[in-house]
Amino acid sequence: MFTLKALQKNKTIKYGVPMLLLVVGGSFGLREFTQIRYDSQRIRKKLDPSLEAKVNVERQPVILEEEYEKIKKLKMDEWKNIRGPRPWEDSRVYQEQQRSQLDEKP
Repeated sequence: MFTLKALQKNKTIKYGVPMLLLVVGGSFGLREFTQIRYDSQRIRKKLDPSLEAKVNVERQPVILEEEYEKIKKLKMDEWKNIRGPRPWEDSRVYQEQQRSQLDEKP
């Protein structure tokens, strides 16, 4: 009887043990819930086999020299920086103005 009353008055047992149980038990519980989340995402991301075959065929290694040749063929000196329309401007009207200014300049 004496030990039971002493244990009830002890602050470590009264507050510390339940807190420790919540922290340790919560970490295990969260691990299970997050594992369910990642498993469901993995299942949802599975592709149709025919579509997956097409995606895998298109992934070919990029050769640096070939990419350099493609970029070298582009005419980099003939471009002009065109500002996009502001939110209060009508984008179609502004684009037409920019295009007409490009056409007028030699």
